[in-house]
Amino acid sequence: MSPTPATYRGRFAPSPTGDLHFGSLLAAFGSWLLARQAGGRWLVRVEDLDPPREVTGAARRQLDALAAFGFHADEDVVWQSRRGALYQAALDRLLESDRAFYCHCSRTDLIVAAGVHRACVARAGRPDPAVRLRVADGSVAGFDDLVVGHYSQDVAGSVGDFVLRRADGYWAYQLAVVVDDADQGITDVVRGADLLDSTPRQILLQRALGLPTPRYAHLPLVLGPDGRKLSKSDAAQPVDRDDPLPALRAAWQRLGQDPAVLADASDLPDLLARAVAAFVPASIPAQPAPARELSFASVTMAGADAGDGD
Repeated sequence: MSPTPATYRGRFAPSPTGDLHFGSLLAAFGSWLLARQAGGRWLVRVEDLDPPREVTGAARRQLDALAAFGFHADEDVVWQSRRGALYQAALDRLLESDRAFYCHCSRTDLIVAAGVHRACVARAGRPDPAVRLRVADGSVAGFDDLVVGHYSQDVAGSVGDFVLRRADGYWAYQLAVVVDDADQGITDVVRGADLLDSTPRQILLQRALGLPTPRYAHLPLVLGPDGRKLSKSDAAQPVDRDDPLPALRAAWQRLGQDPAVLADASDLPDLLARAVAAFVPASIPAQPAPARELSFASVTMAGADAGDGD
């Protein structure tokens, strides 16, 4: 069923581990296009929950870059680092209902189980245990993705009891994203395909907390010459905020859209208006193409190191 203008709420959620690179721009553009075409709202959430990996000033530069590309959030930007009370309340509910438990296992302890936690096997207690979701045997979660189609996963067998709060005290991505999506009323999660296999875990967590499950769309990744996700590659250079049209045209093409639509756009407002009017979600490719199939020569980059982004 197609979302209605009154109900569609999407978001873009970058991690501040580097400047906005082309892979993150593609995710932002795709999520913005789907929200705008549905007549809905588009939000921005900064996922700043991992201080050791954050780059000073990256979050602000990412937000400035989004604005330079014409992507303006419809509501105030949300910062995950300021939302610990919400995550703690959710964790307390899970612990009180025995849906979560304290775990003293280390990664070394779990090597014998290929990293899949099905029972605590810690050789000693820890002063700072992690907290995991209790995943019942046979727990399988599936969903229908707008781009990928039906996807399901045996979470118990392939992932096991997953972490909600890390042993170092930081909140795990899975808990934070589920709590935030529900709190912000997100109806449609549009993000990169690298997060596809996280979605079944999030669905199980939504069920455990009694929260709604949004619709999902996982966009194709941009890969470097070595086949790795661009955001993990040394080639993930920041996009040039001073010349946004070439990068947007390249992202439009990577989303499977007709390049002729934007070819002679005169300026940024003209390009974005044409994109919203002509966007065909059904044309988004489900599988990432090798980087050589995309003309990166048409994308103007600035020279600096880049990090990850949602």
